[in-house]
Amino acid sequence: MTPNYTLSGRYRIIRSLGEGGMANVYLAHDLILDRDVAVKLLRLDLRDDPKTIKRFQREALATTELVHPHIVSLYDVGEENGMQYLVMEYVKGMDLKNYIKEHFPLPLQQVIDIMEQILSAVATAHAHNIIHRDLKPQNILIDEHGNAKITDFGIAVALSEHTMTQTNTILGSVHYLSPEQARGSMATKQSDIYSLGIILYEMLTGSVPFKGETAVSIALKHFQNEIPSVRDFDAEIPQALENVVLRATAKDPRDRYATVADMASDLLTTLSETRVGEKRFEPEDLGNDETKIMPSADIAAAIAANRRADAAKKSQEAPVTTDPSMQASEQTPADAPLPKRSWSKRHPIRRRLILFGSIAVLLVAAIIVGLELSRPQMTTVPKLAGMTQASATKVLAKRQLSVGTIKREKSNAVAKNQIIKSTPGSKKSVQQRSRINLTISSGAKQTAFGNYVNENYADVKSTLTAVGFKVTQRFSTSDVAAGQIISQDVVAGSSVLPTNTTVTFTVSAGSRYVSLRDLTGESQTDISNYATANRLNLIFKQGYSDDQKSGYSYDQDPEGGTDVRAGSTVTVNMSKGSQPANADLAESFKVKVKVPYQALNTATATANDVKIYLEDDSHLIDSLYREITITSTTRVTLPFQLTGSQTGKYRIVRNGVTVAEKTKVTNKDATN
Repeated sequence: MTPNYTLSGRYRIIRSLGEGGMANVYLAHDLILDRDVAVKLLRLDLRDDPKTIKRFQREALATTELVHPHIVSLYDVGEENGMQYLVMEYVKGMDLKNYIKEHFPLPLQQVIDIMEQILSAVATAHAHNIIHRDLKPQNILIDEHGNAKITDFGIAVALSEHTMTQTNTILGSVHYLSPEQARGSMATKQSDIYSLGIILYEMLTGSVPFKGETAVSIALKHFQNEIPSVRDFDAEIPQALENVVLRATAKDPRDRYATVADMASDLLTTLSETRVGEKRFEPEDLGNDETKIMPSADIAAAIAANRRADAAKKSQEAPVTTDPSMQASEQTPADAPLPKRSWSKRHPIRRRLILFGSIAVLLVAAIIVGLELSRPQMTTVPKLAGMTQASATKVLAKRQLSVGTIKREKSNAVAKNQIIKSTPGSKKSVQQRSRINLTISSGAKQTAFGNYVNENYADVKSTLTAVGFKVTQRFSTSDVAAGQIISQDVVAGSSVLPTNTTVTFTVSAGSRYVSLRDLTGESQTDISNYATANRLNLIFKQGYSDDQKSGYSYDQDPEGGTDVRAGSTVTVNMSKGSQPANADLAESFKVKVKVPYQALNTATATANDVKIYLEDDSHLIDSLYREITITSTTRVTLPFQLTGSQTGKYRIVRNGVTVAEKTKVTNKDATN
């Protein structure tokens, strides 16, 4: 399919996105709805194969039944000139396989979040009695916001070296193939759970558990070898998290999770302190010693080859006889003449020459060793970036190195008086007593802030953080494409110091609805990750709770299960623990703070954007309390309620720059 070809008069092909064993995928533009889509086109060489056509149609049918935020949506099905095609949601990003390669190691919380999304999608499929049969990272797409979406429901897999097809009663990509599928049995929901366990293993370790030169050798390992321990790869992985992998990939399907929902529920608490010290999962003995039927001729041949190899190895390791008479007969033939006298006695001159030569060689070697010892030893340059000159001098001295020339330059990414780089750079090999030149920051330089409205948030954030800006986002329901910047709180054209500026972008969350999860009992970090993934805004408050321990949520508004639009705000109450005896003695007072107005050197904007953050008995400092705009110097009133000896906090940010801050507020700061 060539670019600019218009399929059915509606879908204009832009470029190829990938090629598979059954179909090729193209990026196209829907001319009617004015949106980008993915077109999956059945390969021309397979369009007359009835089995392939049936599998292609099965994918269309399966995907039509499944409506889920983490399953790629199907928009249209058609045929043109004998070419069958599917029109699907275009997910801008990459597949999970490449995402792991580019971002490994993934933070454990991110691994859990991605897996929770995948499990939620598979649970929906299983609820419709649809078994994916080919779950693998290549069939899971990760969009620009880190959201996972499963694709390729019901379609046959590529006919490659590491793929086993239904020809031998085995279906599925071999690296993620369940033991029962490898034996030729029918795939079940537990088969999908096994594949999910392998995917989780790969996210934790960066590679698949079993490798081999052929598909058959890998399949053998799936039902013969134990899954390698992820904790042997990284001891920081909790045993509870490894147990999820072990249970999902148990050889016997009866030892695995009964449902995908059970796996998701178990996974959700793996980082909880309550599961520290958990014992390693061991499958139950369910009497699995019965004879298994394996219809694949390739697997049977491989097993026979392994047995022949073992027999040959044993024959090569046969013990050597220790009979002295046998050794003598082997070492000295019966008719060999006996020696009359030693060679050294018959050749005295040669013996002396060899002796003197050996002494000469030893002397030369000693001289070479002495020269080597007198030379300066080699060492590596340590990482000095971010250190002060004084700290770098001490670190270099430990490696017999010293500071050379000093160069100073402006930097928006490195704080003043900290090292930007060294020459030679870190990890370079140099001789001891070498001098290392340093480039030190002389401070940030002001720069004109750009206008980023209508640009992609992920791209802008990457650009700005690289030069020292702190970048945050909040979402807004909009018909604009999700992820696109709608507004910014730092005025375009204003002069700012990047390292001293926090810019908040209002980003389109699209117009879809989200079924709000019950967030009670979760940590602030987990809730924040969930909100970002679903493009929801959060307001955190705090209070006392006898039902929830400190640091975990005890209430939310709206409640879990409510359908809300992306871009909505959810208020979550975090527990401070049980109510203390002196809680009734809380004192309320007000603090007035003057916010200075800053005249802007732009012709289009005059107002200052002001964000207020405070912390007391009810509020948290990292959650926005109030936002206002000012056109002149303004006094704001901040209400506080504090119990006992507790202190409060406030921070006021004007156009991205903190202009007022206090970390220990008491009633002594109250104003009338």
